[in-house]
Amino acid sequence: MTKFIFVTGGVVSSIGKGIVAASLGRLLKSREYSVSILKLDPYINIDPGTMSPFQHGEVFVTQDGAETDLDLGHYERFTDTSMSRLNCVTTGSIYQAVINKERRGDYNGGTVQVIPHITNEIKERILRVAKSTNPSVVITEIGGTVGDIESLPFLEAIRQFRKEVGRQNVLYMHVTLVPWIASAGEMKTKPTQHSVKELRSIGIQPDILVCRSDRPLPKGLKQKLSGSCDVPEECVITSQDAKSIYEVPLNLEREGMAEQVLNLLQMEQRKPDLTQWQTLVQRLHTPKHELEIAIVGKYVQLSDAYLSVVEALNHAAISTYGKLRLRWVNSEDLETELPETYLEGVDGIVVPGGFGVRGVDGKIAAIKYARDRQIPFLGLCLGMQCSVIEWARHVGGLTDANSAEFDPHTSDPVINLLPGQQEVVDLGGTMRLGLYPCRVLPDTLAFKLYQEDVIYERHRHRYEFNNAYRDLLLKSGYAISGTSPDGRLVEIVELPKHPFFLACQFHPEFQSRPSTPHPLFKGFIQAAIALSLSTTGKPTSLEVSEQFIIQN
Repeated sequence: MTKFIFVTGGVVSSIGKGIVAASLGRLLKSREYSVSILKLDPYINIDPGTMSPFQHGEVFVTQDGAETDLDLGHYERFTDTSMSRLNCVTTGSIYQAVINKERRGDYNGGTVQVIPHITNEIKERILRVAKSTNPSVVITEIGGTVGDIESLPFLEAIRQFRKEVGRQNVLYMHVTLVPWIASAGEMKTKPTQHSVKELRSIGIQPDILVCRSDRPLPKGLKQKLSGSCDVPEECVITSQDAKSIYEVPLNLEREGMAEQVLNLLQMEQRKPDLTQWQTLVQRLHTPKHELEIAIVGKYVQLSDAYLSVVEALNHAAISTYGKLRLRWVNSEDLETELPETYLEGVDGIVVPGGFGVRGVDGKIAAIKYARDRQIPFLGLCLGMQCSVIEWARHVGGLTDANSAEFDPHTSDPVINLLPGQQEVVDLGGTMRLGLYPCRVLPDTLAFKLYQEDVIYERHRHRYEFNNAYRDLLLKSGYAISGTSPDGRLVEIVELPKHPFFLACQFHPEFQSRPSTPHPLFKGFIQAAIALSLSTTGKPTSLEVSEQFIIQN
């Protein structure tokens, strides 16, 4: 039977429940247990698809086209398992489902209440994940902080859950803060004690305490928490701040987390194989190259808005022994100042996705700078659309070229809506979302990177390349290296006479993994390393693979 682990958080928000849940999933998978991870988010939006990145960070897209919380990206990257729309549940989606049932008469005229109808729907969503893939363990992260009014229905549902599936099949894990108070010169356990008291007041006794801190917990402090929170001392786990999130699974393994989980759930103890993860962390700490990449976007004030892009760059850098430095560039700044003011000296430029006209001209300026200066460039989704606009204006001679999204009256809409999207009014879930095939053309940079004729990538966009301008694009020296299988939709464009200039309509960052970097990001980083080594006068051999770079 599937076992269930519930991860709650206390004291402060953003305490790292998602990384703890993902790390535990990695440790269990290293013991050959199958794992699925579910996020229960207390906000009333149906999903984060219409939320500003400043509010919620990036929207992570699953293979089946669900717009989900960014923690699902951590789950996928750490467990190397593809999630689905079943793995992200919000208060909004729960209430929507219950109200739809009430309108259909499913409740036979009864009064619809939080208990039992909302809590039953929550429990059903948890069981649905277990039934869909039959994993050994389902890890469920409860968003928010214990004590928040929004989280109460979720906490009540998981309290009931243990009684319904059996005590030996459920484990409660509470992630909390043990702060160091500099003026007192000691760590304080009182916030954790109060958080556990709050959790116990609603009927949940944590089985494991995960204590976030900036230093190791002394044995005496663990004993104190054990006694005051009624948790065995060996189940008080230190989760110390780490330089990289990829160190966390190894740190928690040393603390014995997985061993205690398996004991409490009465599961077989198995020897872990963390060799691949240890190699990853070792490479992270022993780089041979240093490079600086500029990310030119409109949400750069919040790095979580581009979380998967950053992680995909990190994966590629680690695999090539590169030490990555990021230069965050607000695309709006490039609309009023020269690009070299912000981009001088970078080894590569990434223009990621986004929506709306704000900052677009700055992205276009950055792309022109990369094209003119022969700097490796990677465009993602809106980044591809901006690269097409830049080409049309500065190479194709279409000075009014634009996207119909930004200027509905442009005389040259090189980016336009698909016919089927013209009448769409609702914004949520109405784009081209999820996994779609792409045919990669031979003798192109894209093919050299992928080494496959047909690839599958995740999309999140409404506007497409306008095929009326396809011939002009090709005649002016650009290449279309990826299309939909029927050839109708342009998926990848590139500039052959450039060290590395490639832009794609999809989001390759969503499928990058620590152990298997995405080929587009790996090729881009290799080209950036080659540029870095050439400008510093160092030999350009090392791990830089020229097979991924089209020379002039």
